[in-house]
Amino acid sequence: MSHDAFIQALAQAHQQAAAPLPGPGFCLLAEQLLNLLFPERAERPLRNADAVAATLGIWQDDLTTLLLAVQTPQPAAELAADCVANLPILRDMLLLDAEAIVAADPAAEGITEVVATYPGFYAIALHRFAHGLYQRGVPRVPRLLSEYAHQRTGIDIHPGARIGRSFCIDHGTGIVIGETAVIGAHAKIFQGVTLGALSVAKHLQGIKRHPTIEDHVVIYAGATILGGNTVVGSHSIIGGNVWLTESVPSHSRVYHRAQIQVTRAEDPAADISFSI
Repeated sequence: MSHDAFIQALAQAHQQAAAPLPGPGFCLLAEQLLNLLFPERAERPLRNADAVAATLGIWQDDLTTLLLAVQTPQPAAELAADCVANLPILRDMLLLDAEAIVAADPAAEGITEVVATYPGFYAIALHRFAHGLYQRGVPRVPRLLSEYAHQRTGIDIHPGARIGRSFCIDHGTGIVIGETAVIGAHAKIFQGVTLGALSVAKHLQGIKRHPTIEDHVVIYAGATILGGNTVVGSHSIIGGNVWLTESVPSHSRVYHRAQIQVTRAEDPAADISFSI
């Protein structure tokens, strides 16, 4: 392809491209929402109910404006009002998540610390907001928000994933939760866990490809659970580094037995010859 033909091809691609999303605007709006719902995160907590109402009204107007740039299935103003009406439920769900993290993590000093600093809580919060938009059929924006959280925390949760109440992510780096995953209530997941698909063939789009995790399940670091027909029964524990592609009943204990050998010498330092 000649240089001129390349320029023409690029020009045509730009002309045919979909209108860009106001990505920074949506990400800022998500941050503002968390600061509004949880004053522990805000630089300046709001003074009184009038200030809260005014700030919420501005947030709703800004959301409406941004949604006008997206082809939403319902009018932007109606969708924004619906989101605002759902905020009490969203906040209650997130408080349950924060309480679950506090209860499960001996290092957590309280809800204020979890809400203000824990990446697991942040990823869950943005997921629940993005999932609400996903359920309402808003295109592209839910994935934009999930990738924003992914960039900030290293936790990759597809906005389509369905997650029950009192969800705890401990540490969190490297977690991957796929689009059709279903997680029950009171689940706890550690870093490096993958809830993925057995196959990534395109013809499986729209089919359940990711596992179902029932209530009160704990999944330890590095475990990989794959497949849309895979169900982890309630009150089960999945050990670290387990590779699981089949269902297990409730109250199961699934673990990987590593063969570790320990040797002893009178002067162990004499055997150390690492070069770095």
